[in-house]
Amino acid sequence: MPDFIAELRGRDATAARLLEFVILTAARTGEAVGVTWDEIDVAKAVWIIPAIRTKGGREHRVPLSNRAVRILDEMSSLGREGLVFGGRDDHPLSEPAMRTLLMRMGRRDVTVHGFRSSFRDWAAETTGFPHEVCEMALAHVITNTVERAYRRGDLFEKRRKLMDAWASHCEPAAGSNVLKMQRGG
Repeated sequence: MPDFIAELRGRDATAARLLEFVILTAARTGEAVGVTWDEIDVAKAVWIIPAIRTKGGREHRVPLSNRAVRILDEMSSLGREGLVFGGRDDHPLSEPAMRTLLMRMGRRDVTVHGFRSSFRDWAAETTGFPHEVCEMALAHVITNTVERAYRRGDLFEKRRKLMDAWASHCEPAAGSNVLKMQRGG
């Protein structure tokens, strides 16, 4: 992940900033392409995704790592209103914009949604965070009706620690200088 993120940061494109934001928040593509400034509270480092844009049909609070907040700062410096990652005429970037970016990077071996899976595998295999914290970070719906009835909180502060650990895992090493290799020809 650190090498991929380093290469991604070397690209001057809104789609690259959006993809890194998607990776750092473990968000679904459809949630992230529509993020608006009124959903973001930079002071509290939280993104509140409205129920209408979530798969589970309920509002989801996403804790933002320091790097995710820096991405938002980069986007705010562009002076756009409305959509955070707006394209031309402040229309949302299309979901295929990130796939196109991956193809331009020569990364046909990964998918945008696959980064959510990478996050989940990393959390399960290399951290001690409880299952329910990881699942809530992904905004997965609890299918067991009894468990769902008793689970009223959203484990937000525990999820904040998880997302900070994920951001640290993704961070390129200091002095990283990944170069894009030219294809022979």
